[in-house]
Amino acid sequence: MAGIRTAGQYEEQLIALLPSGPAWDLETMPQLQKVLKGIAEELTRIDARACDLQNEMDPVTVSELVPEWERVMQLPDPCLGLSPLYDDRRLAVRRRLLAVGSQRAAYYIEIARSQGYPDASVTEHRAPRMGRSRFGAAHFGTWQAHFMWTLNTGGRQHLGRRFGASYWGERFGINPGNALECLIHRSAPAHTQVHINYD
Repeated sequence: MAGIRTAGQYEEQLIALLPSGPAWDLETMPQLQKVLKGIAEELTRIDARACDLQNEMDPVTVSELVPEWERVMQLPDPCLGLSPLYDDRRLAVRRRLLAVGSQRAAYYIEIARSQGYPDASVTEHRAPRMGRSRFGAAHFGTWQAHFMWTLNTGGRQHLGRRFGASYWGERFGINPGNALECLIHRSAPAHTQVHINYD
């Protein structure tokens, strides 16, 4: 990192700050050089940890202080289950701080993509109306269709197990969507009804 000084740079600075006089002469007192070298290495370590601390203040680069961020933000998210992966916990911290929500389809597609469904899409249903309805057009429903929409996951999530790619004891054909369903239903507008199509 550019902002961290090396031990050599700290040692040069410490030598430059030595007072004048025979007691501080490095040629006559070689053990002083060893002391300064040890101090320089410790200053470099402290400098690196200070830089790490600056990175921990930003949820985008947080690494060590994820549990502290979770405590402040009332995480881990119950939608992620009882034992979420550490990277999912980091992502949840970032999402909790930066997410603003939306009622647009793109927002829900992004939630699905973050859960491992890269080909997700949204289908908005329409109620049949005179002058707007056409024979053969899909996605018509009852008058309640104004408040219905479908999230299409676009196929199997990469975590699903199948023949030839699993080991003994693993469940076949699962498509773990509990987190996706929890996140979508929690974020969906209260007056709407969401259906999730796993294809």
